[in-house]
Amino acid sequence: MSRASTSGKARAQSIKDAGGVMSHRQIMVIIFALMAGMFLAALDQTIVGTSMRTISDDLHGLSLQAWVTTAYLIMSTISTPIYGKLSDIFGRRPLFIIAITIFLVGSLLAGISTSMYELAVFRGIQGLGAGGLMALPLAIMGDMLAPRERAKYQGYFLATFGIASVIGPLLGGLLAGSNEILGITGWRWVFLINLPIGIVALAVVLKFLHLPHTKRTVRIDWWGAAMVVLALVPLLLVAEQGREWGWGSAGAWLCYVLSAVGIAAFIVAERRMGDDALIPLKLFRSSTFSMATVLGVLVGFGMFGAMMTIPLYLQIVQGRTPTESGFLMLPMILGLMISSIVSGQMIARTGRYKKFPVMGTAFMAVGFYLMTYLTVDKPLYFVMIAMFMIGLGLGQMMQTLTIASQNSVGPRDIGVATSASTFFRQIGGTLGTAVVFSFIFTRLPTTVADAFSWTSTQQGIAAAATDPAVTGNPANTQVLGWIQNQDVAAIGSALNGDTAFLSVIDPRLAYPFLSGFSYAIASVFWITLAVILVAFVLALFLKAPPLRAKSAMQEASDLDARDDVLAAEALAAANLTGAMIEPGTSSEQLDPDAAPAVAAATGPDAPRHA
Repeated sequence: MSRASTSGKARAQSIKDAGGVMSHRQIMVIIFALMAGMFLAALDQTIVGTSMRTISDDLHGLSLQAWVTTAYLIMSTISTPIYGKLSDIFGRRPLFIIAITIFLVGSLLAGISTSMYELAVFRGIQGLGAGGLMALPLAIMGDMLAPRERAKYQGYFLATFGIASVIGPLLGGLLAGSNEILGITGWRWVFLINLPIGIVALAVVLKFLHLPHTKRTVRIDWWGAAMVVLALVPLLLVAEQGREWGWGSAGAWLCYVLSAVGIAAFIVAERRMGDDALIPLKLFRSSTFSMATVLGVLVGFGMFGAMMTIPLYLQIVQGRTPTESGFLMLPMILGLMISSIVSGQMIARTGRYKKFPVMGTAFMAVGFYLMTYLTVDKPLYFVMIAMFMIGLGLGQMMQTLTIASQNSVGPRDIGVATSASTFFRQIGGTLGTAVVFSFIFTRLPTTVADAFSWTSTQQGIAAAATDPAVTGNPANTQVLGWIQNQDVAAIGSALNGDTAFLSVIDPRLAYPFLSGFSYAIASVFWITLAVILVAFVLALFLKAPPLRAKSAMQEASDLDARDDVLAAEALAAANLTGAMIEPGTSSEQLDPDAAPAVAAATGPDAPRHA
């Protein structure tokens, strides 16, 4: 056995011997390990957004970018509850290590992809690892810290997320804007850069992440995992492809039916598995958990809808470079960090959190309402104010809903409750991304055609058509040919592929495309606004009991100590009774209720400490 392994077990044992109570130094060492893994996932979430237009143009498929995003979200969504349940059984550390490894493999493959479809598949592999990277640190925090105490340490995670959120868009823009780095196309480094960062994160986790774990003999809910896939994949597939197939087509109806069957089968499987279920149905007996889950779905819908569409607006409509669009996303990150820190400190002092989901959804609603007024000539400060408001709302929602979910369950269900909370928020995000992009590209032919019909637009096109400097450019003549031939299909689908032509054609010809795109994006924010307004109303009814003062490990240690005492008392009683009766008399014959108690205390399902 290696010295590092022995040292790690000794650290875990010392925490266990202290009844789950950890010193500040022990907490900080483990938080350092968690920050390394969370930074990897947070960076990946933000670095891809600003580079997606460049990637789509190079691989010829802007309209396919939803596949890339949705594949990542589908796999991370499906894997999240699986990581949570398996980590409850086998421990957080090995599952966290597996998640980092899978993520790195997916990053390498994504960096060498040659088409948008390949990239979508490899992003799916990344997502399979990302599900663990985002859910497990929150579960580990739930193990270590009492709900009220978490706010004291969440600043470290906010700093990690904030740094990744700031660096990610900037780095993504710089890499995507470079033709080559070390002989490799610049945008490929958006994925390859995860390799050195991930190796460092893996080394840190291997060295520092050591927590006590109580082994439990439980069944693994394979049927539940399979039914999650059957329920979600068809639903997300039709959300993405509905505009191509037709929402009432045979393929769409097949997806509806399969998803409905999957949901029903999932509920049946979870009911039969009881406490061993992937997402135990008993969690939903708590009205707090149920409402926090619904709010998480709605907030996830709005959050991902905003984070995926705003960079596109800034780059395509405003004409900003990927690097500039990264800088311009800072108001949202700033608002998120400010509101997260303030709300976290207030929760730590008071132990109460009910007002934050209400205020958070209100701020988000204001931000999305402002976004519905986006036009091609809207001042940049207007967009930045709207982003800041959305960030202020998100910062009050994300951590608060997780804490509410964790506070509503027992200590032995922290992992599955945390992963379930993250799972449903990601379902909202995945559906939001699919619906938003589907709606944008469904609306785009209409909004672009409308922009071409405006009198001012036609006057500009007529002037451009007589300008020799314009007609001498092949890019301009192609667009003029579409207009002269009244090729509505070509005009309507022009933004589905490579959008680079917008930067080289005459501004008078580009204007209707940009206007049409801005109106398509603005109209989709009405959908996100409606979703967030529903969340605001529901937040008013969220029951928020005071936060507990003990961590899950402390409560679990208390429960284990109680179980050990009860088991010892039951065994002593059985031995005493056995000594007083004739040999050969069974415990069932003496007392029918005694045998189950002894079996529970000594049988294979009794808690066993690692």
